[in-house]
Amino acid sequence: MIRSAGAARSPWLLSGAVAVSLMAVAPALAADPVPQNDLLNAELWMQRSVEYKANALAVYALGKIQLDKALADKSWTAAPEQSGAYQDLPPAVVLDLDETAMDNSAYQVGLVTTGTDFSPKTWDAWVKAEKATAVPGAVEFTQYAESKGVKVFYVSNRTGDQEEPTRRNAQALGFPMGGNVDTFLMSKEKPDWGSAKSTRRAVIAKDYRIVLLFGDNYGDFSDASSGGEAERLKAFEADKAHFGRDWLMLANPGYGSFESAPYQHNFKLSGDEKRAKKIGALEPWVAPAP
Repeated sequence: MIRSAGAARSPWLLSGAVAVSLMAVAPALAADPVPQNDLLNAELWMQRSVEYKANALAVYALGKIQLDKALADKSWTAAPEQSGAYQDLPPAVVLDLDETAMDNSAYQVGLVTTGTDFSPKTWDAWVKAEKATAVPGAVEFTQYAESKGVKVFYVSNRTGDQEEPTRRNAQALGFPMGGNVDTFLMSKEKPDWGSAKSTRRAVIAKDYRIVLLFGDNYGDFSDASSGGEAERLKAFEADKAHFGRDWLMLANPGYGSFESAPYQHNFKLSGDEKRAKKIGALEPWVAPAP
């Protein structure tokens, strides 16, 4: 998957490599038709609401509680990939980056205010601008884990060629960097490291007891996220005992496998076709005619 809170963050709008504040575009928005974008409410919530901040802080506060429990129980592991005599391995936590540890809402808001869609080109420019902020509670949790002797790994679907700007961005925010251990495992960094994350977790699990997983998308915990809605629900039912225990989920209403599952992750469909399939997946209640 690709893709704290500051007191006043502005959208990142690509014009060359220039960041333009929302205040600068507000007059134009008042005079011109407002761009229609499905991200509007989601990104408004993530950038401006106290509810989003409270939700993120609660997840990471729970993370500290669960981490202490996991350290006291050597049989505890969060990783399905964990095998063998893992009980005496040093402990580790694994976090997704985007919308789990690092907040890219400015990039998303830029799509809203310009009426554009995600593209690899503008996303790459955003990553290399190193402007992501921290999700509330994320830095504090990872520093707490490090203080307990827990290695913090980041398994991200940012690509290998984006690792260095990602590292600099994360370090500037205060995230633990791993010392002499490579703790940033990026998509396509190695030939068998695709978007599914189990392969990378398995690499970590060889040398560490993975005690907690953090993510904002089911794919950060299970490769079953790539299925349709029925397959995802079946997998979730099998996995749900993990959530709130050793799998901790951040809220992200902006993007993820949840919104592409209704159209079977067929990104070649037009925007209207995708929207029609998403609407078709809903279960409405319609008020009776007067």
